[in-house]
Amino acid sequence: RQAFFGEEVQRIQRGQDDVRVMVRYPREQRSSEGYLESMRIRTPDGEAVPFGAVADVSVGSSPSIIRRFDRERSISVSARIDKDLAEPGRISSDLREVHLPEILSGYPDVRYRLAGSTRSQQEVQRDLLWGTAFALFLIYALIAVPLKSYLQPLLIMSVIPFGMIGAIFGHWLLGMPISMLSLFGIIALAGVVVNDSLILVDFVNRHRRAGETRIEAAIKATRARFRAIVLTSMTTFLGLAPIVFFETSLQAQIVIPMATSLAFGIVFATVITLGLIPILYLIGDDFVRLMQRILGRERHGMIEMGAAAYPEARVRNNQSPMG
Repeated sequence: RQAFFGEEVQRIQRGQDDVRVMVRYPREQRSSEGYLESMRIRTPDGEAVPFGAVADVSVGSSPSIIRRFDRERSISVSARIDKDLAEPGRISSDLREVHLPEILSGYPDVRYRLAGSTRSQQEVQRDLLWGTAFALFLIYALIAVPLKSYLQPLLIMSVIPFGMIGAIFGHWLLGMPISMLSLFGIIALAGVVVNDSLILVDFVNRHRRAGETRIEAAIKATRARFRAIVLTSMTTFLGLAPIVFFETSLQAQIVIPMATSLAFGIVFATVITLGLIPILYLIGDDFVRLMQRILGRERHGMIEMGAAAYPEARVRNNQSPMG
């Protein structure tokens, strides 16, 4: 190898480049197999013999570069994907489910792993999962502290899954694949859709503290906040609509998936907030009352409406639901 390929003995700096000085046979002695066979090598006993006397020379093919991973031979297969014709995630799924099993059936000792953008996407998804869990915990804590309730924050946050459904529906409606940017928009959506349900639940609590029954409080709170909730959501949707439906510039392609998640998620969550949150409030209130009876407590309702705190509410709550 040193005779034909050469051995680096020095590097000379020439401007900004390094010039490698290699020691090897002259070019005319490296041009045929005859020179290789006549090349003299030294045996263990110190005698110099021709290479052809101890080995046979044959022409064949072999890898020009041998790469190793964990001391095992490895190769890298890469490709540039045209995203207008194929989706990277779908290609990765096809490789794992179709093509790689066929290769492994013929070569069971071969191991593989997906790298490049696929691996980076998996790492981002894993980090995104932990980030989402932490964000939901912070949202729960920020709501639970002022409301002084463990159950009401869960009630308020129950609209988040429906907002995600709306975001997925929006992507399906527009024929847009769900990408990492779409997931970023869904995470941002989780912090937005709770606003309307938080306001609605807070108004229900206010009406109950004023001495109204829970059904009356839920109905009046929904009527009082209906216009504000709808207008807030519609203005947000209309503000994002130009980006979602009409923007075609290359620079906007990054924000379109996030805007789609926010726009459709907010609209869907608004409908759920106005229709489902009051019902879930009453169901949760019944659950708390049942648990308090089982545990032998005398407090009533999801907002700790005890007689000492709200004596007028205690009287109304002991009446029939309609008053």
